Amino acid sequence: MSLSKKKTNGDDADRDLYSGLIRLHVLHHADQEPIFGLGMIEELARHGYRISPGSLYPLLRGLEKKGYLRSSEKRNGKSLRRLYRITPLGRKALDASRHKVRELFHELIEGDEPG
Repeated sequence: MSLSKKKTNGDDADRDLYSGLIRLHVLHHADQEPIFGLGMIEELARHGYRISPGSLYPLLRGLEKKGYLRSSEKRNGKSLRRLYRITPLGRKALDASRHKVRELFHELIEGDEPG
């Protein structure tokens, strides 16, 4: 999978960790408004993730197959653009993930230092 976080050593374990964060980013943005592949690649790049179309599009299709996203085609000039929207199941998963991320953030960032 060709995705990485800038300034990492490209370790496969890092990619596995980041792929979950990328999925959450995708669901979050699809909850805000319809998303499309290139737009998500650019948005993720603003957060320091480099992901190729060859990695993002299968990820989007996988989220759609699980029922978290649904897609439709929209004409954009002469070309068709596939737009993705979050589904009720995707929103439920995102809400559950928010709770888990908040809990993890507290432990990682705000928790007591080991003494």
